[in-house]
Amino acid sequence: MGTVFDIQRFSVHDGPGIRTTVFLKGCPLNCIWCHNPESKSPAPQMLLHTKHCIGCGECISACDLGLHSFDEESNHHIQRENCIFCRKCEAVCTGAIEICGKEMSADEVIDTVMRDFSFYKNSGGGMTLSGGEPLMQADFSLRLLMLAKEKGLNTAMETSGMAKWESIQSVIPYTDLFLWDYKETCPERHKQYTGATNALILENLRRLNDSGGRIVLRCPIIPGYNDREDHFQAVGKLAEELEGVIRVDIEPYHPLGKSKAEALGKDYPLGDLSFPEKETVMEWVAAVSRHTSKPVVKS
Repeated sequence: MGTVFDIQRFSVHDGPGIRTTVFLKGCPLNCIWCHNPESKSPAPQMLLHTKHCIGCGECISACDLGLHSFDEESNHHIQRENCIFCRKCEAVCTGAIEICGKEMSADEVIDTVMRDFSFYKNSGGGMTLSGGEPLMQADFSLRLLMLAKEKGLNTAMETSGMAKWESIQSVIPYTDLFLWDYKETCPERHKQYTGATNALILENLRRLNDSGGRIVLRCPIIPGYNDREDHFQAVGKLAEELEGVIRVDIEPYHPLGKSKAEALGKDYPLGDLSFPEKETVMEWVAAVSRHTSKPVVKS
């Protein structure tokens, strides 16, 4: 069994062709710009999307533990720390309450993935594992990839590389493409922004390259944080150095994680930072391209 927080069908940005992306819960990093903050904890979590709450009070009646309440201004409050994730409030809610994280068997996940087999066959698509960090659930990820290959699917994994080498090594035979998140060149900045240095990530990346893995470097670029010439230069040189890297994806910052953080009752570290201008993003692409012959594209 594994803990899944989303299965997104008809994905077109997580590998070749039309794909189904399976998002697994849990991540060893704590990136300040994370757009899936609900993925960080390996345990289930409750999200409250206040803009969708109509104040009907059905959740109060449904919750046996009395965790829901409304104040005089009709603001919805939840004692999240006592929630046992019975999902009764979610079942009666009009869309404001979401329990993130569901235990599923590998067969259940693959059955869902295989619903779109005809689309994969015609487009060269398949299944992508993402997160969170799928290698935090290494055994479950391996089982999913093995089952997918048995079904004849193309497979991909989006990973931060922050994992034991043995976990990465085990999935190499069953993974056609690794979407490797490369967030920050400077070890100290990497630790400041994510909670850990990039030493293990780079070590694993080089070992994967030496093991014949096909790799796309995925580089989130955050204005004011890692949009630096020295970082762009280092990304390009790394791509050029590693034979297994087939492309570099520049992923411009987007603030979609802000509303999710608020729904979790957490602060969002980047405040009101907004989307970068298209021209700025293309300058980033050009900056990396100057240092590698590999394709560099806006993701």
